[in-house]
Amino acid sequence: MGDTTIIGSGEMGSALARALLRGGFSVTVWNRTTAKAEALVEEGATLAASAAAAVSASPIVIVCVSNYAATRELLQTPAVAEALAGRVLVQLSTGTPKEARELGAWARARGADYVDGAILAWPRQIGGPSAVILVSGEAPALARAEVALRCLAGGLTPMGAELGSSAALFAAVLAYLAMRWIGICHGARICEAEGLGVAGFGEVLAGLAGALAEDARHMGEVIATGRFDRPESTLATAGGDVARLVQHAEEAGIDAEVPRFAASLFRRAIAAGYGAEEHAALVKVLRKAGGAASRAARSDAAGWGDAAVNDLQDM
Repeated sequence: MGDTTIIGSGEMGSALARALLRGGFSVTVWNRTTAKAEALVEEGATLAASAAAAVSASPIVIVCVSNYAATRELLQTPAVAEALAGRVLVQLSTGTPKEARELGAWARARGADYVDGAILAWPRQIGGPSAVILVSGEAPALARAEVALRCLAGGLTPMGAELGSSAALFAAVLAYLAMRWIGICHGARICEAEGLGVAGFGEVLAGLAGALAEDARHMGEVIATGRFDRPESTLATAGGDVARLVQHAEEAGIDAEVPRFAASLFRRAIAAGYGAEEHAALVKVLRKAGGAASRAARSDAAGWGDAAVNDLQDM
């Protein structure tokens, strides 16, 4: 019996397989589009004839496809579902906490141990010390998969038994990254409009990494403790700076959508009376706006039995 099966041979799935091969594991791979797995076979992996055969080949089955809907499309096939019994299913596709909990319940009902994971790394980092994988699951399931998972990420981070925890923290990190990516692109447009080098802008940001990390830690502590009344810089001051980004965009003739969005949130927070507090007090506006919407979203969210998605994007 092989050591580990990887289902999904996209960029990330292939990186996972290669890291395991480098670590001395016997690796079985399967992909809907066989051609995507051929390079892995040349590097020492075994290609399974079907998804069911791939699951049957190994005690640890790692799924890394585009999302949980694609995973459901694969696993709900009767032959695959039957083959899961007695194995550890490690889900490393992207999804929501609700999807993680539902898939875990489904897998356990079919006799499989279940680990839900979230990858915080680029494919090139997999197998190295900088790769972080968050994992949630019962202790016995995590123990069975631990050796393989540590081969994939030096920063393997157990999140406990609550299956939605890894997906939730991944979503929180992604929210930060999405705004960061957008902000960098708007900053690049400022540099282009003013004749400054964009590569130099990237170097300046890299040099600020330590300070930005400190600020992230500080904001997390302030929001967690609710101590918004000790500002080094007030929300009103920050709001004024962001408003000037709108002014600059209009003067420079570049798209002002990003700073307008940010400025509107700061205006709302200042109007609500938080202007003299830490800029992290912006979270108070988001709490008020999000409560009713999140409750409605939870009640309307699709469950495990929804129609399967036909397009397995990463496969």
